Amino acid sequence: THKHPKVQQWLADHPRWIFHFTPTSASWLNAVEGFFSAITRRRIRRGVFKSVPDLQDAITRYIRDHNKAAKPFAWIKSADIILGKLARLPASSV
Repeated sequence: THKHPKVQQWLADHPRWIFHFTPTSASWLNAVEGFFSAITRRRIRRGVFKSVPDLQDAITRYIRDHNKAAKPFAWIKSADIILGKLARLPASSV
């Protein structure tokens, strides 16, 4: 973890390195987990599959249908608001 003494020492020895921590709810892994949760609830639990290829076809169809209505991520906050929040964060842990 970033608070381990060895990591703290490394960061002190490399002042040009700055970590910007994001909340776990904002991680890419959380997004992947959310997608698998949705596909499980909306397709897999509701289906009856007589074979692995049947299941694979259902998953492929779900992804294809999901992608038809895909929307790109859009920022809803201005850079000034985001930078203002960053300025209010506590000092670095280094």
